[in-house]
Amino acid sequence: MIENKRMWVGVGIMIAIGISIYILPKNSSEEQIIAIEQVDTDTVQIAPPEPKMLYGFIVDSMQVTEGKVKRNQFLSEILASYNVSYQKIHQLSLVSKPVFDVRKIAAHKKYTVISYPDSLNTAKAFVYEPNLTEYVVFNLEDSVTVEHITKDIEIQEREVAGVIEASLAVTIDELGLTPQLTNDFVDVFAWQVDFFRLQKGDRFKVIFEEKTVDGQPVGLGKIKGIYFEHFNNGYYAYYYDQGSGTDYFDEEGNSLRKALLKYPLEFTRISSRYSGNRFHPVQKRWKAHRGTDFAAPKGTPIRAVGDGIVLEAKYGKYNGRYVKIRHNSTYTTQYLHMSGIASGVKSGAKVKQGQTIGYVGSTGLARGNHLCYRFWRNGVQIDALKVQLPPSEPIAEDRFSEFEVAKNLMTNRLDGIAFPEEEAVIVQASL
Repeated sequence: MIENKRMWVGVGIMIAIGISIYILPKNSSEEQIIAIEQVDTDTVQIAPPEPKMLYGFIVDSMQVTEGKVKRNQFLSEILASYNVSYQKIHQLSLVSKPVFDVRKIAAHKKYTVISYPDSLNTAKAFVYEPNLTEYVVFNLEDSVTVEHITKDIEIQEREVAGVIEASLAVTIDELGLTPQLTNDFVDVFAWQVDFFRLQKGDRFKVIFEEKTVDGQPVGLGKIKGIYFEHFNNGYYAYYYDQGSGTDYFDEEGNSLRKALLKYPLEFTRISSRYSGNRFHPVQKRWKAHRGTDFAAPKGTPIRAVGDGIVLEAKYGKYNGRYVKIRHNSTYTTQYLHMSGIASGVKSGAKVKQGQTIGYVGSTGLARGNHLCYRFWRNGVQIDALKVQLPPSEPIAEDRFSEFEVAKNLMTNRLDGIAFPEEEAVIVQASL
């Protein structure tokens, strides 16, 4: 009896164990299935992709065609091939006048056509880019509209160093930088350094602002600081605004600027210097040359070296087209052989320093395109490149401590830039 009871207890225990083995995996599996279903449900909820935008239009299902305006090509010719009627083109030209004159569309400029992917390739919009910083959108839908948009310009600082082998301009070009950096660099040190007599091995460091649009350089901002080594002599230049306008100063706080620019052209080549006896290339005789000749391509802008009043702006038999400017009671300058005089430059007109007053040419008694630049001090002609002018105002006493702080920070940054040959030595030493 007792043995039978023990047997049934054992059977009961085995049944219980069997039931638990059967039930637990089942429950566990259900839990796993539920968990998996939850994960799958969460994974399926993916956000839709962002539509592709171009010039403010969704172009996912559109045809996008880029091209460049051909010589003597008009807007009507371009749009006609995209199923745009001449009536709509005429309407577009009228609507666009207050925003952008379609007659100013120039050869070799980029354009983009956004069109429907139909058999006629019908244009939805035409976008014209006159330069890297702006574009014009011609909306060709039922309601024709025109919008002139300026892109956001970013400004970032850059640091470069170079060693001169041939010239400053060539070195800066080899560094992949714009010629405008050469011009601005020369203007800073023009009265301290003769840039037409640099020697091989002269070297420089410069910190400057570069303007970019969509990652592409589009221009320069300010030069913030320069170190220039010429004939083993070091020169520093510091950009600083002491409340009366921006200027460049040396280490002692003296202005590097003068009342007049040294050169009437952005940096170029001197073809003939001021001389008391020079063989004239046209008249074929020896005579005094009371000016400095700058060789440059025809049409190169000529700038006034300082503020002043135009005394003469006309044509002369020998001088060709020329402009003469009185800057003050002491200094007068003259610019000869122009191909043309700038609009608004006439006798009695006021001009500002750096303003374009004309363009290089070969009018009058001249052979080849160049500018003859003449300079008077107290009514006597002198060599413009040897004149000594008073500097602009130095750092004011109440701004000097602030200038010292800015100067020291910039000096440390400039000193921290390695010259190319120094970089080479460091690399070689690490091998």
